[in-house]
Amino acid sequence: MSAEAASMAALLAAALLGGLVRGFTGFGFAMVFVPLAASVVGPAAAVGLIWIVDAPFALWLGLLSARHAVWREVVPLLVGAAVSLPVGVWLLTGLDPVVVRWVTAGTILAALAALASGWRYRTAPSVPLSVTVGAASGLASGFAGLGGLPLAVFWLASQSAEAAQVRHNLMAYFALSTLLSGVVFAGGGVLTAERVWLALPLLVPYGLGLVAGARLFHRASDALFRRIAYAVILAAVCLALPLR
Repeated sequence: MSAEAASMAALLAAALLGGLVRGFTGFGFAMVFVPLAASVVGPAAAVGLIWIVDAPFALWLGLLSARHAVWREVVPLLVGAAVSLPVGVWLLTGLDPVVVRWVTAGTILAALAALASGWRYRTAPSVPLSVTVGAASGLASGFAGLGGLPLAVFWLASQSAEAAQVRHNLMAYFALSTLLSGVVFAGGGVLTAERVWLALPLLVPYGLGLVAGARLFHRASDALFRRIAYAVILAAVCLALPLR
């Protein structure tokens, strides 16, 4: 197998696995796809591919979840993301790719540690906290395509959050943040014609993974949902380490 064919096979497999995780948990596509794709095409291209592949599905799933989302929780997150997203893109395009991969791995590890520590908040999140989490999401989205990671920590750490509600909130948030990030990514040079063509073959395996993951979600308990979400984060840490 040629190097080009091997690279495409790796991208196709990453899209399928990432779609399966995203369909099940409502997040995690980037945490699976970016570490694998970055080792093949580089961090900036991987983030561009994430947006191109995920945008049609994010908008559709967000539309389906819109009436179930708790918008008083979602809107402050979007405000914070709008402020910090351009900063994340600036860092992505300005830093050394190896540094970006190490920072990505460290960010994922910090999120896992926060969840594994057992920390929980018992009250409804305040608006300042939601805006701060949104800013962290926007920064992570622009820097590494990991906008769902701060949100996963935010909602999974809530004692009152149910799996179905977490998933609807995530889907609604991603639909609107996708529109926002598309504008910023295009202006920052992350989205290019070459990457559009590279992303097109990935749409099919990603879509199949999304459908399969969504079906599995309806068969899972809240406890299983959380365990799988944590396992996804742990796997992403291992994949993100730039050791090769």
